[in-house]
Amino acid sequence: MPMKVILLQEVPGLGKPGDIKTVADGYARNFLLPRQMVTAATPSALANLQERVATEQRRQAKMRAELDAVSARINGVTLRFEVRVGAQNRLYGSVTNQNIADALRDVEGILVDRRAIVLSDPLRALGTFKVPVRLSPGVEPQVTVELVAESKVNA
Repeated sequence: MPMKVILLQEVPGLGKPGDIKTVADGYARNFLLPRQMVTAATPSALANLQERVATEQRRQAKMRAELDAVSARINGVTLRFEVRVGAQNRLYGSVTNQNIADALRDVEGILVDRRAIVLSDPLRALGTFKVPVRLSPGVEPQVTVELVAESKVNA
């Protein structure tokens, strides 16, 4: 006789947490329930599941709104780095994702992990660059980075 269960964790070949599945009675009683992989789909358990799903959706919506706000702020940011240059306008050193993260924190007050700044190689040339910042999957604003030659001051 089949039994309705709610998955508490991912079960290969069956589903992911929160799914409601109908399984064989013996499979549920002898394998899934003793390993605490499922719970019986009673009316109270179903109500509890719906409440958890609604809470999770509200949390996700709030997080998405915060990420969109940060994304809008980052899209409008232009970071200007004055760098030392040598012959043929070659940089001494480079500008790395850590430098960009520090500048975002210091200038704009936006805390971003340096690993979220997608920079395949450090910037080693003068010019303007669009650097993506991966906040989460699907949210990837771009910060504008300008590298200009350090002005020489003769004292």
